[in-house]
Amino acid sequence: MPKRMIYFASVAFLVVIGVFVFNKTTRAGYESAEYKVIESSGKFEVREYPDLMLVATTTQIDAQGRDGSFMKLFRYISGANESEQKISMTTPVFMENDKADSAVQMGFVMPKEVAADGVPSPTGSDVDVRKRTGGRFAVLRFSGRLNAKLARESEAKLRAWMETKGLIADDSPPKSGATGSGVESASYDPPFTPGPLRRNEILIRLK
Repeated sequence: MPKRMIYFASVAFLVVIGVFVFNKTTRAGYESAEYKVIESSGKFEVREYPDLMLVATTTQIDAQGRDGSFMKLFRYISGANESEQKISMTTPVFMENDKADSAVQMGFVMPKEVAADGVPSPTGSDVDVRKRTGGRFAVLRFSGRLNAKLARESEAKLRAWMETKGLIADDSPPKSGATGSGVESASYDPPFTPGPLRRNEILIRLK
């Protein structure tokens, strides 16, 4: 192999390793939504989540926040709320499918301290505060750049695993002002993270 090819291959390898390490460090620097693992089988899990408070807006899953939805939520945690309070970023970003159309609800999880003290109301348009009702969820973790096609494929894999375990999905609608029913996706990484290094999840609420 020519020296130049070895050089570029080495640089590419170091860049990938650097992004991986940076990504792990970035994730570790954020408060993450708590959950308890009830059962684990490879990339599949059953988890118990407590109630979580989210600030949410409507988006399209394929837009990946590029339609302005991400910035609406980011402006909220940057001070576009009635208390002008700066709120720390957390992981993951939840997206809940709306069965009525192709829209999804994108939500930032509020830090525990903010949720305990009372979540300030948004001052921006098309942003609201919601409770993600706690409960038990089947979860599949996977990599890649999340889009509607990958979400559907991952949901099918998760439902197939649920069937082998005798797990039944809870498809009942949420209470008014709440979220967290049906199928959700979750993303843990910044937009610039390469697909193979991304952490995504599909979550299905269980009866």
